[in-house]
Amino acid sequence: MVGGTRRCDPGMRAGRMRKADQFADAYHLVRDYAGTDGELDVADAAVTLAVHAGIAASDVICCARLGEHAQGDNHGDATGLLRKAAPGLERDLATLLTMKTRAGYSADPANRDMLERAGRAMDRLVDAARAANAG
Repeated sequence: MVGGTRRCDPGMRAGRMRKADQFADAYHLVRDYAGTDGELDVADAAVTLAVHAGIAASDVICCARLGEHAQGDNHGDATGLLRKAAPGLERDLATLLTMKTRAGYSADPANRDMLERAGRAMDRLVDAARAANAG
């Protein structure tokens, strides 16, 4: 599918929340490892985990508040839908999505600043998803 939205059911929402939590937990483990002895050999992996956690968390927020989530390759659709569901959080998703290609597909490594910015954006999204999912 190129773009659009997908309706959510409780099972999908719960599954996306589990993924958001798994990716976020893994990000924190990998980030902590990257901090030992100043090593950043795993920064790309950590940023990629943060991106996936943020995307899953955004899906949960949209499902909880709108009954649908973005589906497809257009990042603008995802940030626009999140803006409707939780104004302001779309900036965190946009931050993560701008890092996706560099961390996951390019030859340029992620740096410490990217690693920390990704973590902050991810944490805000995952925290908001937990709150939306509980409500």
